[in-house]
Amino acid sequence: MAKGLNVIITGSTGMVGRSTLNECLVNDKIAEILVINRRPVGIMHPKLKEIIHLDFSDFSSLENELPQYDACFHCMGVSSVGKNEAEFTKYTYDVTKSLVDTCYAANPDMVFNYVSGAGTDASAKGKIMWARVKGKTENYVLNKGFKDAYMFRLGALLPEGDVSSGTSWYKYIYSIMKPFYPIMKKLKSVTTSSKFGKAMINSIAANQDLKYLEGVDINYLATKE
Repeated sequence: MAKGLNVIITGSTGMVGRSTLNECLVNDKIAEILVINRRPVGIMHPKLKEIIHLDFSDFSSLENELPQYDACFHCMGVSSVGKNEAEFTKYTYDVTKSLVDTCYAANPDMVFNYVSGAGTDASAKGKIMWARVKGKTENYVLNKGFKDAYMFRLGALLPEGDVSSGTSWYKYIYSIMKPFYPIMKKLKSVTTSSKFGKAMINSIAANQDLKYLEGVDINYLATKE
């Protein structure tokens, strides 16, 4: 590889984004990382630059900060629990659309990776609300016209090291599941923090045939060099 890659990460204060950030910090393929957060991630590193941006409904003010980046890893997400479709759309589709539009305006030659979820409905017409909204969001990303785009349909993610969920009931579930991690790691549909981060990086290091990546595909991509 001629030079290291510059990447943008959203959601790095959450479990998925932190998994991605941790791997980018130690991976030689990555030269520079920009994290866009509402609150500080709490890490100091020579590779790392942070922008605190409070209004995730509008990223347009950041356009001039982004042209030098090769990829955006959009890991930010919210649970659909307790939200109606309008609310979930606001925090999922609308936020992603604003980020996509700003990244594309800054550099259409960027690769854009969106973390959706296992079970996402590509038709955007199914009966399950969250799957419908995430399917609509995936379609917007894929059809925008970036150099490339990958939809990471993450299922079960096992946290490693300092990675943890910011959601209290997720933390409780993970604490119960922890004794079963060694068994769960053997399942093809389950991935780990480090594998997920490696797969994110490998997706932009070389073009991939699959645009929708399920758990088994994520694990396979993590092994490619």
